[in-house]
Amino acid sequence: MSSDSGSGRTSKGAFWTGCILSTLVVLFMLPTAVPALLQPKYMEKGMKQYGYPVHTGRWIVIAEIICVLLYAFPRTAVLGAILLTGYLGGATATHVRIDDPRGVLPVVVGVVVWLGLFLRDRRVRELIPIRKA
Repeated sequence: MSSDSGSGRTSKGAFWTGCILSTLVVLFMLPTAVPALLQPKYMEKGMKQYGYPVHTGRWIVIAEIICVLLYAFPRTAVLGAILLTGYLGGATATHVRIDDPRGVLPVVVGVVVWLGLFLRDRRVRELIPIRKA
């Protein structure tokens, strides 16, 4: 396959780079979410630190896991990316609200979510064509 953004085709290298970036997102997000469900004290500490009621923690983590799993599977990856964008926007707002310098991290993850999807999914490249000047 050759690189041709007009027809939606991409090189194998770009495709595999997209797969690797997408896998990194999943591997970054799931290992932080699952322990929060399995260790309620860990989750409670985070909820208190960020100023959220403790009882909302479980639902926030469940939403994160669902978004990541939707993103991980090609058939639902676009929906997962859209939902992750919303989730990561909330995470960014949370960090900004408490003046946490790590607030840039969810923005970076969001960019990687879409870059990975753009590189591996022809449908996304057709929706967001990059044209040469």
